[in-house]
Amino acid sequence: FCTPCLQECLKPKKPVCGVCRSTLSPGSRALDLEKQIETTETTCNGCNKKMYLSKMRSHAASCSKYQNYIMEGVKAVTKEPLHSTRSFPNRFTFPCPYCSEKNFDQEGLVEHCKALHSMDAKQVVCPICASMPWGDPNYRSANFMEHLQRRHRFSYDTFVVEKAFLPLFQDYDADEDDMMAQVLMRSLREK
Repeated sequence: FCTPCLQECLKPKKPVCGVCRSTLSPGSRALDLEKQIETTETTCNGCNKKMYLSKMRSHAASCSKYQNYIMEGVKAVTKEPLHSTRSFPNRFTFPCPYCSEKNFDQEGLVEHCKALHSMDAKQVVCPICASMPWGDPNYRSANFMEHLQRRHRFSYDTFVVEKAFLPLFQDYDADEDDMMAQVLMRSLREK
């Protein structure tokens, strides 16, 4: 994880893992992971030198062949223009399905509905799910409040994606491997 993303995961009252969302225990180190990094051997994609994963970052910073390898990847990715954020639907603000109050972010909508509509049994369409390509704009949740609590307790965009790379992840139809390659290339260019 980069520092800003990790800090976002640690912000809530109960910090969560950036991958699986399980609760993090403060002060506990992943000793098995540390050992695995210290004992797993890898090969530099630039000079083909073998080394342990724990040494790869410092090696990559000084290996000119690795730098050339990365720049070739950057050139390959930047040949195609990056997506414009204007071509993506708005998945950041939502209306309340009960009272039609507008411009809630995902977490704000959850809080609003808990505060003002927790006893409303009317079946409504989830505006968050309906905004997704796979969402059905006509599907009414039998228990919308439970749906909100189970599906929308936090925003993936807030917890996982650094703001600089958010436009890449707004295209929910894009190939995941291509998006990750673009994010990696952008992060290398911005250093």
